[in-house]
Amino acid sequence: MEKDLKRREFLNTCFKAGVCCYALSYSSTLSAFGTKSYQDEKPDPKKLEYCGFKCPDSCNLKKASIENNIELKKKAYEEFRFKEKFGIDFDSEKVFCYGCKVSDKPIGMIPAKCTVRACVISKGYDCCIECDGLVACDKELWTSFPKFKEVVIEMQKKYKEA
Repeated sequence: MEKDLKRREFLNTCFKAGVCCYALSYSSTLSAFGTKSYQDEKPDPKKLEYCGFKCPDSCNLKKASIENNIELKKKAYEEFRFKEKFGIDFDSEKVFCYGCKVSDKPIGMIPAKCTVRACVISKGYDCCIECDGLVACDKELWTSFPKFKEVVIEMQKKYKEA
């Protein structure tokens, strides 16, 4: 239950700052990455979101978007606090997200407002783990979630090895 609360706190803070991500939970490992064996592998920037996160298939917003499930979109609308963050009433055409690296689908409000996504794209990278400025980066995502940043920095170290 505590993990769910941290995920909501993450999303609430990120929305306030215009930073995207979908559902983040962290502790000593980043649960969205699955097992610890992932951490032993060299990360592939092309397989990660721009911030280094890997959106889980269980994300209500992503699942609702893919299935075009109105009831699930309503649930995601509440969970992701669209009214509070974007000032919009529920509209199934506006409540969607297919991820931040899609090329064949429209970009939802959340990734469109993400400052990390914008930065990575502007630098021509696939993921922030490719950026030499990551350690010093002070984007709101990193200042709000230093543990997540630590995980991403560790991923960067593994990426730059070899």
